Amino acid sequence: MSIHTPRIEKKVTVRTISAMKGREPIVMITAYDALFSSIFDGEVEMILVGDSLNMSFLGERDTLGATLEQMIYHTKAVCNGATNSLIVLDMPFGSYDTPQKALENASRVYKETCAEALKIEGGKERAHIVRHLCDNGIAVVAHIGLMPQFVRSDGGYRVRGRSEEDIHRLLEDAVALEEAGAFVLLLEGMSSQAARRITESVSIPTIGIGAGRGTDGQVLVWSDMLGFFERFKPRFVKRYMSGAAEVREAVARYRDEVKRGVFPDDEHSYD
Repeated sequence: MSIHTPRIEKKVTVRTISAMKGREPIVMITAYDALFSSIFDGEVEMILVGDSLNMSFLGERDTLGATLEQMIYHTKAVCNGATNSLIVLDMPFGSYDTPQKALENASRVYKETCAEALKIEGGKERAHIVRHLCDNGIAVVAHIGLMPQFVRSDGGYRVRGRSEEDIHRLLEDAVALEEAGAFVLLLEGMSSQAARRITESVSIPTIGIGAGRGTDGQVLVWSDMLGFFERFKPRFVKRYMSGAAEVREAVARYRDEVKRGVFPDDEHSYD
């Protein structure tokens, strides 16, 4: 299958993303290390160092245990692998409870990594935190809808925007966060109607995950998209390859060749 979409050859910035609103779909993917970020670089506009690493990388049940130290460590690695994509660090649970705490931790991220933006979860109740960060030179991606850091208090993963009342609440969140200075809204786990109406109501780009096709862009967790994470598959995930199965098959072939004395052969040995 031939791919006709051109690679990204120039450095993507916050201004690049802002200018794409309503003009060109934005592609975003997660990454946690230099190896995969180097593969994704040039193929996507944005790379998110997601706190999803707590589940797909560490094998935990949810994202809440991720620490700022872990996020900084993985973001450094991602920045080492990617030169063109815009890098976003996912602020972990408990790292931005107050404006002062958020700015202290965000400043540390900017000093210790090359991340160009931070993502935080929360609606209009956190608009004052977003504003404080933006007023101090921190670029913010605001995350509303289904918010994984709220999974315990919400009693599970709940799709949002299925009633007019809830859509209205999400619209209020979106407008408040835009006014506070967020340059992107990430819309997760909500009805397509809600995501479309939010996208039409704000002047900043929206990026969806489980939010239908009415947004300005899409993001997926790389291990979901490539079929490496097998514990469960959310409805919104499309698998573009069967990564786990293909790796198992390759390792099985390697094991078989070693056991039979086929590898290494002359081609893979020094004289």
